[in-house]
Amino acid sequence: MLPSQLNPEHFQAYPPEARRIAIRQLPLLRQLPLSYLPLLLRELIAYDWKFPAERKEIDDQFLYLGPMSKDQLAETMHPFSEIRLSPQLQNMDWVNQPVRFSEDFSAYLWQTHQIDQFRKASIDFIHGVHAARPEQPPPVPRLGLVIVGQQVQATSYPLFRKLRPYGVHFTNVVASNGRETLHSALIQRAQAHPIPYAHWYIDGGSTQILHPHIVCVSYSALQPVRNLLLKKMIATIASGAGPEALRTQLALMRPEDVGLPDQGEQAILSRFQLSLLTEGSGTQIFSTTFVQWAAREALRRAQPLTLLTHYTPRQRDAEIRPLEGEVPVTDPQASLIDADMGAYYTWINQQRLNGAEQSSFLVWFEGHREALAIGPKLPRAATDANPISIADLLGKVT
Repeated sequence: MLPSQLNPEHFQAYPPEARRIAIRQLPLLRQLPLSYLPLLLRELIAYDWKFPAERKEIDDQFLYLGPMSKDQLAETMHPFSEIRLSPQLQNMDWVNQPVRFSEDFSAYLWQTHQIDQFRKASIDFIHGVHAARPEQPPPVPRLGLVIVGQQVQATSYPLFRKLRPYGVHFTNVVASNGRETLHSALIQRAQAHPIPYAHWYIDGGSTQILHPHIVCVSYSALQPVRNLLLKKMIATIASGAGPEALRTQLALMRPEDVGLPDQGEQAILSRFQLSLLTEGSGTQIFSTTFVQWAAREALRRAQPLTLLTHYTPRQRDAEIRPLEGEVPVTDPQASLIDADMGAYYTWINQQRLNGAEQSSFLVWFEGHREALAIGPKLPRAATDANPISIADLLGKVT
């Protein structure tokens, strides 16, 4: 089927809001090339479960293309129209299975040496969208907070090596009530800027911060979901079906399949949590991997104003099996190294968001006197050995 043959009935399987947008934008969709349209539909079909920042990215594409004349639209889409497609791709059900189309399309682009041509077309298009719909600065500078090293009594590992060139390494931090102070800072920012999905707390354990404007994601709270997924993964591997079959099975899973709510606003967070466990590698087994991946995805998708992540010791045993009713053997020292690298990646991902030049970042070695702070008011590659509390550290970065 060609885009020009689209009609409202083709979108009957879409969720309500996505279907409403598709039908309203039908005249535009009919004019888009097949090398671009299914990729737009891949995002649109999940519109009902996306965060506000993600919805805006989709809306901006329609706002960019919608007002164009037929000639302007043809010129803008010309680089995509030049991409050759196979008959198999053209005959796929790309309306209802845009994810499968995009996977096969990507393989075809590599096979036919068109990947560079497509990448350039995509980059130029996104630049055009951003130029026409420039991002607004965040209402308050972003703040990233990371707590590492729970249960580590002492270590010879040189913490924060990758972050030190960008901020101040504090070596005499007063450690009392540090975690509670960071929790309070998160709550205060959520109260001051009560924006949906703008303030996040991600914990490798079970700690929860109950606040209507704070999104909490906990590794321990998802243990029943993780165990169920691991059982399904083990069964699929044992059947000899292969990694592609396993990937397909995980991609098709819905929140209700693993006991997560899938109605109303709860569906957005449920699908996010499910994606962490079905798309991430090792997130089902290791708490440190879970926290790092959850922070990456929250920053990429929700673009929060405040993100607090708390790393806890991960299990030592790497065997792929559900843990039901047993206490795993943990490895605090190795977890500290994982968390240190995770903090660095979190800072990098925060820097990719708009307003990065004004954003701040603080990582603290829990219960110890070591921390690293980055902010527009702070020098780079510096060390400070003066006594300082966590509250005063926050004052320096915010």
